[in-house]
Amino acid sequence: MVAEAYKEQLLAELELARSRTLALIESLPAEKLDVPYHPGVNPPLWEMGHSAFFYEVFVFNLLDGTPSYDSSMDDLWDSFHVEHKDRWRHDLFPGREATLTYFRTIYDRVAQRIQSKPLTDDELYLYRYAIFHQNMHIESLIWCRQTVGYPAPPDLRGDRPSPGEPLAGDVDVPAGRWRIGMPGESEAFAREDFAFDNEKPGFEIELEAFTISRTLVTNAEFQAFVEADGYKRPELWSFGGRKWLATEQDVALVHGHDEPLMREPRHPLYWRWQNGQWQERLFDQWQPLNPDAPVTHVTYWEAEAFCAWAGRRLPTETEWEVAALANRPGEAFRRYPWGNEAPDVSTADMDGRSMAQNPVWDYPAGDSPFGCRQMVGTVWEWTSNQFLPYDGFKVDMYPFMSTLQFATHKVTKGGSCATSSNLIRGTYRQAYFPFRNDVYTGFRTCAV
Repeated sequence: MVAEAYKEQLLAELELARSRTLALIESLPAEKLDVPYHPGVNPPLWEMGHSAFFYEVFVFNLLDGTPSYDSSMDDLWDSFHVEHKDRWRHDLFPGREATLTYFRTIYDRVAQRIQSKPLTDDELYLYRYAIFHQNMHIESLIWCRQTVGYPAPPDLRGDRPSPGEPLAGDVDVPAGRWRIGMPGESEAFAREDFAFDNEKPGFEIELEAFTISRTLVTNAEFQAFVEADGYKRPELWSFGGRKWLATEQDVALVHGHDEPLMREPRHPLYWRWQNGQWQERLFDQWQPLNPDAPVTHVTYWEAEAFCAWAGRRLPTETEWEVAALANRPGEAFRRYPWGNEAPDVSTADMDGRSMAQNPVWDYPAGDSPFGCRQMVGTVWEWTSNQFLPYDGFKVDMYPFMSTLQFATHKVTKGGSCATSSNLIRGTYRQAYFPFRNDVYTGFRTCAV
């Protein structure tokens, strides 16, 4: 059995996921819950029902054999059974109040089960899995608002909780042997350090010395690329990048249309040139482009082309993790760039608070051992690697967390401004198609 303290932790994380999800749904008027169709988002009510269904499958069906709340809805809440476009069909799904009732009922049952039953290691793992899955959908609810141009989420503060001084240049990372991924498979370690299957098993690797930027690429730096006609110079773009330029569909919806409209990329997705200045859309508001904030909502192809223009390159996944964590064999394992304390407002832009609007030199308390800043939070950072399993990979109890993305997606690291802070760690691997720019992606660079 697992100590009672883990129950308290689970209940706190469950309540946080519940309250944040409800805030994101209930802060929108009913008519805005019916979002226009877009391939990168889901209807908010479907996100809510799907997350409750996930708890049903992983907790009640799997552990107790309990029947579903409404078995007739199981295939509709299951992302592997319902077609994406069908999630917008009003004739298939319950309305707002019925979905809220389902969501609240399942959460109450989960909380009651945690409180009333002894907790095993397997149950601790499954509860965490379901809670972290819910946190992933909190992030997608936030980027849905950005995609369709809805008002900002309720957690947005618009402040600078941890200002820093201007910072530029590179850091040198020496050659050596480093630890990558999550170490250990012992019960004690598993209780303290949840990890998804794609982070395991940890391993050691020899790396050559490399040089990586202290900060993320800024809007000002990317603006220089745009104004140098970077989007019009095919020699800067790889084959995949040129294909994306030729076929890109705008993921910024135009209201009144059922489908995204074609656009010819000439700048990042949510930029525009108006009244003699560059502007950026933040949810439903256009504002002057902040030159010191990180460039956000860029594809892998855009990051790659910028590097070609600047005479730089993207870091590999292992280089990024070494620069962030500096974990060496035989030394204490570091979960975050700054140590092992969970992220807070002094170390990282997360939890929908500042939405990547602060300068890239803010959050100095979150620096890595090598002096890299904002390597957790702010933006998911593109790396040059395809998303592949580590040697010795074993699939989790939920078999689709990673396997459907292997080989077709790129690895991003570090979490974003919309990521839940209890979800992230330096070993976390997120996988996105290289054409995704509706999510909170950015990058830093390495010397060639």
